[in-house]
Amino acid sequence: MDLEVPEYAYMFGFLQMDGHLRQDRGQKGRLEAEVSVRDIDLLYQFKQLTPYNSSVTQRTRSTNFAEVHTSATWSMCSLEARTRINALGLPYGRKSNDIAPPRVAFRARDYVRGIVDADGSVGYTSQGLPFVSLTTASTAIATFFCDYARDLTGAERTTKRNARDNVYNVLYMKESAQMLAADLYYPGCLSLQRKQIKADSLAAWSRPASMRVIPAQRRWTPEEDRTLLRIGDSSAADHLGRSESSCSMRLWRLRSGRVPTPTEQ
Repeated sequence: MDLEVPEYAYMFGFLQMDGHLRQDRGQKGRLEAEVSVRDIDLLYQFKQLTPYNSSVTQRTRSTNFAEVHTSATWSMCSLEARTRINALGLPYGRKSNDIAPPRVAFRARDYVRGIVDADGSVGYTSQGLPFVSLTTASTAIATFFCDYARDLTGAERTTKRNARDNVYNVLYMKESAQMLAADLYYPGCLSLQRKQIKADSLAAWSRPASMRVIPAQRRWTPEEDRTLLRIGDSSAADHLGRSESSCSMRLWRLRSGRVPTPTEQ
């Protein structure tokens, strides 16, 4: 599993999000990935990429979401392979909060596509707007995804867990989603075929003439925060080139501890 090879970078990202590494007695254990049977072709691709004995099986059962659900599971037991996967950053047992991008060189674009295929969505909203999203409990994964998308599209996102599920829901829409989908789902890449088709379809969208473009949010710098705290009210707006309402809200957030106070320099 050389993560500088696109297929392995993708496979590792997918397994981090949607795989399970189980430790049994002694040196026994198993690496598994379960998907809906409609995505079984991807598991056969994993089987071909793996130079160890592995299998793809199917089962049908009742779930909370459907009376009859058929899934497919890719399984591998090799200790050597499990040791390698574990060393790269796939923990044994529960992992959703602990996973992080690899600490070795890896193909970021293919790795990100793997995590989006496993725990993300690509398509159109009910209003017909293109989107790409990711849901994760890992701070490190959410931060890396936001950094990757920012460097590509210029769109800033603040990583914050939602109150209901305590996970991160990161969403990109319109032109940012188009750029992200076109970058991740390039021709001939390893991916879930249904998401590849959706990603390709996003290119057809164009912004209606009546839909205004909202400028990218200007982030507050530590120096601006120090200036705002020193002046102490919304009269800092002219000095900072910001609106009074923006200064008032930022000052409240600083004083209430909702954002960290910058250190003095």
